Amino acid sequence: MRREEKEIKDRGEIEDVLSRAAVCRLGLCDGDRPYVVPLCFGYKENALYFHCAGQGKKLDILRKNSNVCFEVDIDCEIVKADRPCDWGMKYESVIGYGKAVFIEDAGQKRKALDIIMQQYSNGEFGYPEEAIKNTVVIKIEIETMTGKQSG
Repeated sequence: MRREEKEIKDRGEIEDVLSRAAVCRLGLCDGDRPYVVPLCFGYKENALYFHCAGQGKKLDILRKNSNVCFEVDIDCEIVKADRPCDWGMKYESVIGYGKAVFIEDAGQKRKALDIIMQQYSNGEFGYPEEAIKNTVVIKIEIETMTGKQSG
C-alpha cells in the first residue's frame, strides 16, 4: 500500500469493517474485460458467501474463471474544504482477492445462507427445500486482503 499511514493492519479491525458493510462489490474476470457486481453477502472465517439465481452473467463468468477481487466500504463521508483540490473522503475499506467455489450440498447451502442473513439480522432462519434447491451459493475463499482508512 502506497500510503502506509492509511493501512489498517489489525486483523480484528479489518474483520470489523467486513462485519459492518452492507454491500460487497465483486470483481470478476470476463475474458479481457473486468465485470463488477454489487452483492449482499456474508463473512465468516476468512470466507465470503453470496447467493443468486441459477442463471446469469456472474455465474457464466465464474464458471470460466474463479479468480475474484472484492471490495467493501463503510462510514463514507465527503470532507469539504475551501479549495476543490483539498476535498476528500472519509471511509474505511477492505479489498481482497480469492477463488470462488460453488456450494452444492444442501446442508452447506443452509449454513452459508445463515451467514449471509446474519450479516444483516440476528435470529434463526428457515428455508424452503425448493429455495435451497434453486439457489446458487458461492463461497469466496479469501487468499489476501488489506484494509484502508481515510479521514
